[in-house]
Amino acid sequence: MTAWPSPFDLPATLTCGQCFRWRENADGSFSGVASGRMLTVRPDTPGEWLGDPFWRRYFDLDLDYASIREELSALSPALAEAAAYAPGIRILSQEPWEALCSFILSQNNHIPRIMGIVDRLCAAFGDPLPGGGFSFPGPERLAPLSPEDLAPLRCGFRARYVIDAARKVAGGLDLESLREAPLPEARQALQAIDGVGPKVAECALLYGLHRLDAFPVDVWMKRAMAALFPGETPERFGPFAGIAQQYIFHYSRRHPELF
Repeated sequence: MTAWPSPFDLPATLTCGQCFRWRENADGSFSGVASGRMLTVRPDTPGEWLGDPFWRRYFDLDLDYASIREELSALSPALAEAAAYAPGIRILSQEPWEALCSFILSQNNHIPRIMGIVDRLCAAFGDPLPGGGFSFPGPERLAPLSPEDLAPLRCGFRARYVIDAARKVAGGLDLESLREAPLPEARQALQAIDGVGPKVAECALLYGLHRLDAFPVDVWMKRAMAALFPGETPERFGPFAGIAQQYIFHYSRRHPELF
């Protein structure tokens, strides 16, 4: 059996707000779907899935997070403390369209409700999977629809943004090309979609395209940056700014007394 990687905190990675298709089971395991594949994993027991290249890439198990954390921690005591609080968080390599669509749905929303909307989207328009559950519907499936067709999802104003995103991606916006594009160009391409502002674009880049230089900023992060890094900008954190963001975000959510 492939050895359990270190550091790797499975529960923190799956519950820190970067994904919406994983559920914790009564026995402490997690079950989820990624790119049409279903998996159940336990945080305390490595499984055969650790030898599967798809899942190793999805959980980013071959990147040396220990060295990155050490490099980031040297930048400031505040970042060192945040990184030490959740050293095992890793950035998932999610399917780009799913990440973009999911974070469009995340706007002005909380995680349980986002998860419910995504579940209803998949059940209504995805394909049934052999082990149960549904795949995430691709842009070509959603592009012919109208916002009214998404009414059963109860996603409100976000419906028209999802449809516009689907039409633009199905119509030629190549998300894969944004992996290598200069970051400002990648941001601009995503923000051409109705309803995609800086925060959603950064989330799509970080969590869907594994652009580790992306740095999503929401209300929590604005407060955290002001409290912990006054006068600093995300550029301060260099090529692994996205990993720094995840440490800071998770630390700040668990320490509301900072604000």
